[in-house]
Amino acid sequence: MKILVLNCGSSSIKYKLFNMDDRSVMAQGGVEKIGLKDSFLQVKLPNGEKVKIEKEMPEHTVGIRLILNTLIDPKIGCIQDLKEINAVGHRVVHGGEQFASSVLITDEVKAMVVKCSDLAPLHNPANLKGIDAIEQTLPGVPQVGVFDTAFHQTMPDYAYMYALPYELYEKYGIRRYGFHGTSHRYVSQRVCEFLGVESKGKKIVTAHIGNGGSCAAVMDGKSVDTSMGLTPIEGLMMGTRAGDLDLGAATYIMEKEHLDTTAFSNLVNKKSGLLGVSGVSSDARDIDDAIKQGNKRADLARRMFIYRVKKYIGAYVAAMDGLDILVFTGGIGENDTYIRTEIAKGFGYLGAMIDEQKSLKTRGEEVVISTPDSKVTVCVIPTDEELMIATDTQAIVNR
Repeated sequence: MKILVLNCGSSSIKYKLFNMDDRSVMAQGGVEKIGLKDSFLQVKLPNGEKVKIEKEMPEHTVGIRLILNTLIDPKIGCIQDLKEINAVGHRVVHGGEQFASSVLITDEVKAMVVKCSDLAPLHNPANLKGIDAIEQTLPGVPQVGVFDTAFHQTMPDYAYMYALPYELYEKYGIRRYGFHGTSHRYVSQRVCEFLGVESKGKKIVTAHIGNGGSCAAVMDGKSVDTSMGLTPIEGLMMGTRAGDLDLGAATYIMEKEHLDTTAFSNLVNKKSGLLGVSGVSSDARDIDDAIKQGNKRADLARRMFIYRVKKYIGAYVAAMDGLDILVFTGGIGENDTYIRTEIAKGFGYLGAMIDEQKSLKTRGEEVVISTPDSKVTVCVIPTDEELMIATDTQAIVNR
Protein backbone atom coordinates (compact mmCIF):
# COMPACT_ATOMS: atom_id res chain seq x y z
CA MET A 1 0.00 0.00 0.00
CA LYS A 2 1.27 3.48 -0.92
CA ILE A 3 0.18 6.35 1.33
CA LEU A 4 0.79 10.05 0.78
CA VAL A 5 1.12 12.12 3.98
CA LEU A 6 0.41 15.86 3.81
CA ASN A 7 1.08 18.56 6.39
CA CYS A 8 -0.48 21.78 5.09
CA GLY A 9 0.43 25.05 6.79
CA SER A 10 -0.89 28.50 6.00
CA SER A 11 1.73 29.04 3.29
CA SER A 12 3.46 25.66 3.04
CA ILE A 13 2.91 21.96 2.32
CA LYS A 14 5.21 19.20 3.58
CA TYR A 15 4.78 15.73 2.12
CA LYS A 16 6.07 12.16 2.23
CA LEU A 17 5.04 9.17 0.15
CA PHE A 18 5.37 5.86 2.02
CA ASN A 19 5.46 2.30 0.76
CA MET A 20 3.77 0.68 3.74
CA ASP A 21 4.88 -2.81 2.73
CA ASP A 22 8.26 -2.00 4.28
CA ARG A 23 7.51 1.49 5.70
CA SER A 24 10.07 3.04 3.37
CA VAL A 25 9.93 6.67 2.23
CA MET A 26 9.57 6.77 -1.56
CA ALA A 27 9.47 10.56 -1.92
CA GLN A 28 9.52 13.66 0.26
CA GLY A 29 9.74 17.40 0.01
CA GLY A 30 7.81 20.58 0.56
CA VAL A 31 6.19 23.63 -0.96
CA GLU A 32 7.06 27.03 0.50
CA LYS A 33 5.68 30.57 0.17
CA ILE A 34 2.22 29.74 -1.18
CA GLY A 35 0.52 32.97 -2.21
CA LEU A 36 3.80 34.78 -2.87
CA LYS A 37 5.52 35.33 -6.21
CA ASP A 38 8.69 33.45 -5.22
CA SER A 39 6.90 30.21 -4.20
CA PHE A 40 8.69 26.93 -4.89
CA LEU A 41 8.70 23.18 -4.37
CA GLN A 42 11.82 21.45 -3.06
CA VAL A 43 12.09 17.71 -3.64
CA LYS A 44 14.55 15.57 -1.69
CA LEU A 45 15.72 12.68 -3.86
CA PRO A 46 16.66 9.26 -2.42
CA ASN A 47 20.37 10.02 -2.89
CA GLY A 48 20.05 13.15 -0.74
CA GLU A 49 20.13 15.56 -3.67
CA LYS A 50 17.60 18.39 -3.56
CA VAL A 51 15.73 19.66 -6.61
CA LYS A 52 14.08 23.09 -6.46
CA ILE A 53 11.15 23.84 -8.76
CA GLU A 54 10.03 27.47 -8.86
CA LYS A 55 6.39 28.05 -9.74
CA GLU A 56 3.81 30.65 -8.79
CA MET A 57 1.31 28.97 -6.47
CA PRO A 58 -1.53 31.30 -5.47
CA GLU A 59 -3.22 28.62 -3.35
CA HIS A 60 -2.83 25.08 -2.02
CA THR A 61 -4.47 23.19 -4.90
CA VAL A 62 -1.77 24.36 -7.30
CA GLY A 63 0.93 23.26 -4.86
CA ILE A 64 -0.59 19.82 -4.36
CA ARG A 65 -0.97 19.32 -8.10
CA LEU A 66 2.71 20.18 -8.51
CA ILE A 67 3.64 17.67 -5.79
CA LEU A 68 1.58 14.96 -7.53
CA ASN A 69 3.16 15.77 -10.89
CA THR A 70 6.66 15.34 -9.44
CA LEU A 71 5.70 11.92 -8.08
CA ILE A 72 5.05 10.68 -11.66
CA ASP A 73 7.80 12.72 -13.31
CA PRO A 74 10.04 10.44 -15.46
CA LYS A 75 13.24 11.96 -14.05
CA ILE A 76 12.58 12.65 -10.38
CA GLY A 77 9.39 10.68 -9.74
CA CYS A 78 8.94 7.31 -8.05
CA ILE A 79 5.60 6.01 -9.38
CA GLN A 80 4.19 5.68 -12.88
CA ASP A 81 0.55 6.51 -12.20
CA LEU A 82 -1.24 8.50 -9.49
CA LYS A 83 -3.64 5.57 -9.18
CA GLU A 84 -0.84 3.84 -7.26
CA ILE A 85 -1.60 6.16 -4.31
CA ASN A 86 -4.02 4.17 -2.16
CA ALA A 87 -4.79 6.77 0.51
CA VAL A 88 -3.82 10.20 1.83
CA GLY A 89 -3.21 11.02 5.50
CA HIS A 90 -3.45 14.60 6.74
CA ARG A 91 -2.07 16.27 9.81
CA VAL A 92 -4.88 18.30 11.36
CA VAL A 93 -3.80 20.54 14.21
CA HIS A 94 -6.92 21.00 16.34
CA GLY A 95 -9.65 18.43 16.86
CA GLY A 96 -11.09 19.94 20.03
CA GLU A 97 -13.05 17.44 22.10
CA GLN A 98 -14.65 16.00 18.98
CA PHE A 99 -11.74 13.74 18.00
CA ALA A 100 -9.93 11.38 20.36
CA SER A 101 -8.42 9.35 17.51
CA SER A 102 -7.69 9.50 13.80
CA VAL A 103 -10.72 9.26 11.51
CA LEU A 104 -11.73 8.69 7.90
CA ILE A 105 -12.53 12.10 6.46
CA THR A 106 -16.18 12.64 5.53
CA ASP A 107 -18.29 15.76 5.02
CA GLU A 108 -19.36 15.49 8.67
CA VAL A 109 -15.74 15.32 9.81
CA LYS A 110 -14.83 18.35 7.70
CA ALA A 111 -17.70 20.29 9.25
CA MET A 112 -16.41 19.49 12.76
CA VAL A 113 -12.88 20.54 11.78
CA VAL A 114 -14.35 23.85 10.63
CA LYS A 115 -15.97 24.26 14.07
CA CYS A 116 -12.54 23.80 15.67
CA SER A 117 -10.99 26.48 13.46
CA ASP A 118 -11.60 29.22 16.04
CA LEU A 119 -9.14 27.37 18.28
CA ALA A 120 -6.49 27.11 15.54
CA PRO A 121 -7.20 29.89 13.03
CA LEU A 122 -3.80 29.66 11.34
CA HIS A 123 -3.72 25.87 11.00
CA ASN A 124 -7.13 24.21 10.63
CA PRO A 125 -8.22 26.25 7.57
CA ALA A 126 -4.93 25.33 5.87
CA ASN A 127 -5.41 21.66 6.77
CA LEU A 128 -8.89 21.80 5.21
CA LYS A 129 -7.44 23.33 2.05
CA GLY A 130 -5.21 20.29 1.69
CA ILE A 131 -8.16 17.94 2.12
CA ASP A 132 -10.21 19.85 -0.47
CA ALA A 133 -7.28 19.92 -2.90
CA ILE A 134 -6.92 16.12 -2.75
CA GLU A 135 -10.67 15.72 -3.30
CA GLN A 136 -10.27 17.72 -6.50
CA THR A 137 -7.05 16.14 -7.77
CA LEU A 138 -7.49 12.54 -6.57
CA PRO A 139 -11.26 12.05 -6.42
CA GLY A 140 -12.33 8.86 -4.70
CA VAL A 141 -9.03 8.28 -2.88
CA PRO A 142 -9.75 7.79 0.87
CA GLN A 143 -8.40 10.46 3.20
CA VAL A 144 -7.68 10.23 6.92
CA GLY A 145 -7.35 13.04 9.47
CA VAL A 146 -4.74 12.62 12.24
CA PHE A 147 -5.15 15.25 14.97
CA ASP A 148 -2.38 16.88 17.02
CA THR A 149 -4.73 17.10 19.98
CA ALA A 150 -6.17 13.56 19.86
CA PHE A 151 -3.51 11.77 21.94
CA HIS A 152 -4.11 14.14 24.85
CA GLN A 153 -7.86 13.49 25.02
CA THR A 154 -7.14 10.87 27.69
CA MET A 155 -6.12 13.58 30.17
CA PRO A 156 -8.33 13.60 33.29
CA ASP A 157 -10.57 16.62 33.78
CA TYR A 158 -8.59 17.90 36.76
CA ALA A 159 -5.52 18.09 34.49
CA TYR A 160 -7.11 19.78 31.48
CA MET A 161 -9.50 22.24 33.15
CA TYR A 162 -8.52 25.87 33.84
CA ALA A 163 -9.53 27.48 37.13
CA LEU A 164 -11.91 29.85 35.33
CA PRO A 165 -15.69 30.16 35.61
CA TYR A 166 -17.00 26.79 34.44
CA GLU A 167 -19.41 28.53 32.09
CA LEU A 168 -16.48 29.51 29.85
CA TYR A 169 -15.70 25.83 29.32
CA GLU A 170 -19.34 25.08 28.59
CA LYS A 171 -19.76 28.00 26.17
CA TYR A 172 -16.42 28.06 24.35
CA GLY A 173 -14.56 24.86 25.20
CA ILE A 174 -11.89 26.79 27.09
CA ARG A 175 -9.60 24.06 28.45
CA ARG A 176 -6.16 22.60 27.87
CA TYR A 177 -5.94 20.46 24.75
CA GLY A 178 -2.21 20.03 24.19
CA PHE A 179 -0.37 19.64 20.89
CA HIS A 180 2.47 17.60 19.36
CA GLY A 181 0.22 14.64 20.16
CA THR A 182 1.28 12.61 17.15
CA SER A 183 4.94 13.03 18.12
CA HIS A 184 4.35 12.22 21.80
CA ARG A 185 2.35 9.13 20.81
CA TYR A 186 5.02 7.96 18.37
CA VAL A 187 8.02 8.35 20.69
CA SER A 188 6.24 6.92 23.75
CA GLN A 189 5.35 3.83 21.71
CA ARG A 190 8.66 3.61 19.90
CA VAL A 191 10.80 3.88 23.04
CA CYS A 192 9.03 0.82 24.48
CA GLU A 193 9.65 -1.10 21.24
CA PHE A 194 13.28 0.07 21.27
CA LEU A 195 13.80 -1.05 24.86
CA GLY A 196 11.81 -4.26 24.43
CA VAL A 197 9.32 -3.45 27.20
CA GLU A 198 5.54 -3.16 27.47
CA SER A 199 3.99 0.29 27.79
CA LYS A 200 1.55 -1.04 30.38
CA GLY A 201 2.77 -0.17 33.84
CA LYS A 202 5.38 2.30 32.56
CA LYS A 203 5.59 5.94 33.61
CA ILE A 204 7.12 7.93 30.76
CA VAL A 205 7.88 11.60 30.20
CA THR A 206 8.34 12.61 26.56
CA ALA A 207 10.17 15.89 25.98
CA HIS A 208 9.54 17.17 22.45
CA ILE A 209 11.81 20.21 22.40
CA GLY A 210 12.62 22.27 19.37
CA ASN A 211 11.56 25.67 18.06
CA GLY A 212 8.19 24.62 19.42
CA GLY A 213 8.25 22.44 22.49
CA SER A 214 6.10 20.47 24.91
CA CYS A 215 6.40 17.75 27.51
CA ALA A 216 3.88 14.99 28.12
CA ALA A 217 3.27 12.58 31.00
CA VAL A 218 2.37 9.14 29.63
CA MET A 219 1.11 6.31 31.86
CA ASP A 220 0.23 2.89 30.46
CA GLY A 221 0.62 4.33 26.96
CA LYS A 222 -1.89 7.14 27.56
CA SER A 223 -1.34 10.88 27.94
CA VAL A 224 -2.30 12.08 31.42
CA ASP A 225 -0.87 15.61 31.17
CA THR A 226 0.92 17.86 28.72
CA SER A 227 2.43 21.34 28.85
CA MET A 228 0.68 23.11 25.96
CA GLY A 229 -2.83 24.33 26.58
CA LEU A 230 -5.77 25.80 24.69
CA THR A 231 -3.13 27.05 22.24
CA PRO A 232 0.53 26.16 21.65
CA ILE A 233 1.69 29.22 23.64
CA GLU A 234 1.39 27.70 27.11
CA GLY A 235 4.09 25.63 28.74
CA LEU A 236 7.77 25.53 27.90
CA MET A 237 9.87 28.45 26.75
CA MET A 238 10.26 28.00 22.99
CA GLY A 239 12.06 29.55 20.03
CA THR A 240 9.75 32.55 19.73
CA ARG A 241 6.90 31.67 22.15
CA ALA A 242 6.87 32.90 25.73
CA GLY A 243 5.46 29.78 27.34
CA ASP A 244 3.98 30.18 30.83
CA LEU A 245 3.32 33.82 31.69
CA ASP A 246 1.60 35.60 34.57
CA LEU A 247 -1.78 36.79 33.26
CA GLY A 248 -1.34 39.95 35.30
CA ALA A 249 1.88 40.62 33.38
CA ALA A 250 -0.05 40.15 30.14
CA THR A 251 -2.66 42.79 30.95
CA TYR A 252 0.03 45.11 32.36
CA ILE A 253 2.10 44.89 29.15
CA MET A 254 -0.99 45.47 26.98
CA GLU A 255 -1.84 48.61 28.94
CA LYS A 256 1.69 50.01 29.05
CA GLU A 257 2.52 49.25 25.41
CA HIS A 258 -1.00 50.05 24.13
CA LEU A 259 -1.33 46.65 22.49
CA ASP A 260 -4.55 45.16 21.18
CA THR A 261 -5.11 41.39 21.33
CA THR A 262 -3.61 40.86 17.86
CA ALA A 263 -0.43 42.77 18.70
CA PHE A 264 -0.08 40.98 22.05
CA SER A 265 -0.57 37.60 20.39
CA ASN A 266 2.21 38.51 17.95
CA LEU A 267 4.44 39.50 20.90
CA VAL A 268 4.08 36.22 22.81
CA ASN A 269 4.02 33.99 19.72
CA LYS A 270 6.69 35.48 17.48
CA LYS A 271 8.90 37.85 19.48
CA SER A 272 9.43 36.06 22.79
CA GLY A 273 11.14 32.85 23.93
CA LEU A 274 14.81 32.34 23.07
CA LEU A 275 14.61 35.17 20.54
CA GLY A 276 13.05 37.67 22.92
CA VAL A 277 15.40 37.04 25.83
CA SER A 278 18.63 36.65 23.84
CA GLY A 279 17.96 39.32 21.24
CA VAL A 280 19.99 37.08 18.94
CA SER A 281 17.92 34.28 17.43
CA SER A 282 15.22 31.68 18.00
CA ASP A 283 17.66 28.96 16.90
CA ALA A 284 19.56 27.12 19.65
CA ARG A 285 22.61 26.82 17.38
CA ASP A 286 22.83 30.60 17.03
CA ILE A 287 22.35 30.96 20.78
CA ASP A 288 25.27 28.59 21.36
CA ASP A 289 27.51 30.58 19.00
CA ALA A 290 26.58 33.82 20.77
CA ILE A 291 27.36 32.31 24.18
CA LYS A 292 30.82 31.30 22.95
CA GLN A 293 31.34 34.96 22.02
CA GLY A 294 30.45 36.05 25.55
CA ASN A 295 26.83 37.13 25.01
CA LYS A 296 25.27 37.14 28.50
CA ARG A 297 21.67 37.45 27.32
CA ALA A 298 22.10 34.41 25.09
CA ASP A 299 23.48 32.52 28.09
CA LEU A 300 20.51 33.63 30.20
CA ALA A 301 18.08 32.50 27.50
CA ARG A 302 19.61 29.02 27.36
CA ARG A 303 19.69 28.65 31.13
CA MET A 304 16.01 29.67 31.30
CA PHE A 305 15.15 27.17 28.58
CA ILE A 306 16.90 24.30 30.38
CA TYR A 307 15.40 25.23 33.75
CA ARG A 308 11.82 25.34 32.47
CA VAL A 309 12.04 21.94 30.79
CA LYS A 310 13.44 20.46 34.00
CA LYS A 311 10.58 22.00 36.00
CA TYR A 312 7.93 20.41 33.78
CA ILE A 313 9.59 17.00 33.82
CA GLY A 314 9.80 17.22 37.60
CA ALA A 315 6.13 18.17 37.81
CA TYR A 316 5.18 15.13 35.77
CA VAL A 317 7.29 12.86 37.95
CA ALA A 318 5.17 14.10 40.86
CA ALA A 319 1.92 13.75 38.88
CA MET A 320 2.69 10.12 38.03
CA ASP A 321 4.32 9.31 41.38
CA GLY A 322 7.51 8.16 39.69
CA LEU A 323 9.36 7.86 36.40
CA ASP A 324 10.57 4.82 34.47
CA ILE A 325 11.60 6.34 31.13
CA LEU A 326 12.56 9.85 30.03
CA VAL A 327 12.58 10.44 26.27
CA PHE A 328 14.05 13.36 24.32
CA THR A 329 12.88 14.16 20.81
CA GLY A 330 12.43 17.14 18.48
CA GLY A 331 15.13 19.28 16.87
CA ILE A 332 16.82 20.29 20.13
CA GLY A 333 16.09 17.06 21.98
CA GLU A 334 17.64 14.98 19.22
CA ASN A 335 20.56 17.20 18.24
CA ASP A 336 21.52 19.80 20.86
CA THR A 337 23.71 17.60 23.01
CA TYR A 338 24.54 20.26 25.60
CA ILE A 339 20.93 21.30 26.36
CA ARG A 340 19.75 17.69 26.42
CA THR A 341 22.53 16.58 28.75
CA GLU A 342 22.03 19.50 31.16
CA ILE A 343 18.32 18.74 31.40
CA ALA A 344 18.90 15.01 31.90
CA LYS A 345 21.48 15.62 34.63
CA GLY A 346 18.80 17.28 36.73
CA PHE A 347 17.22 13.98 37.80
CA GLY A 348 19.98 12.38 39.81
CA TYR A 349 17.66 12.50 42.83
CA LEU A 350 15.53 9.88 41.05
CA GLY A 351 18.54 7.68 40.45
CA ALA A 352 18.81 8.78 36.82
CA MET A 353 22.48 8.39 35.94
CA ILE A 354 23.59 9.91 32.64
CA ASP A 355 26.41 8.69 30.43
CA GLU A 356 27.55 12.22 29.62
CA GLN A 357 30.11 11.15 27.05
CA LYS A 358 27.52 9.21 25.07
CA SER A 359 24.92 11.98 25.36
CA LEU A 360 27.33 14.68 24.24
CA LYS A 361 28.44 12.84 21.11
CA THR A 362 25.11 11.40 19.90
CA ARG A 363 22.86 13.27 17.47
CA GLY A 364 19.72 12.26 15.64
CA GLU A 365 19.68 8.55 16.42
CA GLU A 366 17.91 6.15 18.77
CA VAL A 367 20.11 5.70 21.80
CA VAL A 368 20.07 5.12 25.56
CA ILE A 369 22.04 7.92 27.24
CA SER A 370 21.67 6.66 30.82
CA THR A 371 24.10 4.24 32.42
CA PRO A 372 23.27 0.52 32.86
CA ASP A 373 22.77 0.98 36.63
CA SER A 374 20.45 3.99 36.23
CA LYS A 375 17.06 3.63 37.94
CA VAL A 376 15.47 5.73 35.15
CA THR A 377 16.13 4.86 31.50
CA VAL A 378 16.90 8.03 29.55
CA CYS A 379 16.67 7.81 25.76
CA VAL A 380 16.80 9.83 22.58
CA ILE A 381 14.17 8.79 20.02
CA PRO A 382 13.94 10.81 16.77
CA THR A 383 10.30 11.59 16.13
CA ASP A 384 8.53 10.45 12.96
CA GLU A 385 5.09 12.04 12.89
CA GLU A 386 4.67 11.31 9.19
CA LEU A 387 5.13 7.57 9.73
CA MET A 388 2.61 7.71 12.57
CA ILE A 389 0.11 9.43 10.25
CA ALA A 390 0.77 6.86 7.52
CA THR A 391 0.33 3.99 9.99
CA ASP A 392 -2.99 5.39 11.24
CA THR A 393 -4.14 5.96 7.67
CA GLN A 394 -3.34 2.38 6.67
CA ALA A 395 -5.16 0.97 9.70
CA ILE A 396 -8.29 3.02 9.12
CA VAL A 397 -8.48 2.40 5.37
CA ASN A 398 -7.99 -1.35 5.90
CA ARG A 399 -10.83 -1.69 8.44
